[in-house]
Amino acid sequence: MKIAIGSDKSGFAAKEAVKNYLLTAGVEFDDLGTTDLHAVHPYYQVASDVAPLIQNGTYEKAILICGTGAGMSVVANKFKGVYAVACEGVYSAKMARAINNANVLCMGGWIVGPEMAVEMVKTFLATAWCQDLEDWRAVNMHKFAAQVSAIEDGIYGA
Repeated sequence: MKIAIGSDKSGFAAKEAVKNYLLTAGVEFDDLGTTDLHAVHPYYQVASDVAPLIQNGTYEKAILICGTGAGMSVVANKFKGVYAVACEGVYSAKMARAINNANVLCMGGWIVGPEMAVEMVKTFLATAWCQDLEDWRAVNMHKFAAQVSAIEDGIYGA
């Protein structure tokens, strides 16, 4: 699996910790955000650069880190097929994958420390859609995915 990672200035420290983890874990990634604190990229630019690459399949997943995670999530979710969730802990990162089939983990450098960011990424990358869900819930998640697709295509409720 190859993932994209990016941050603005506010998420830089957490992103660097995540990058170190990914390197040691042997996960292939590209840093598409701020790589130098003297040449920062704003959150909306980073999310706008990464989301189309999720959309077209260049990357399977992405990790985006800004101050709160909300800005990256809002921008990334404007792209069809991109499901970005701003998470604040390991449990929400797990459930974003298991229930929501999120392909982009967003988090806030002002909210989670570097160590927590790494734990969230570990969990996010290790969790599959519908993992550990009851059968009835997994069936509902597949229905949910079809409804989301219809909403994205503008045909839901038509």
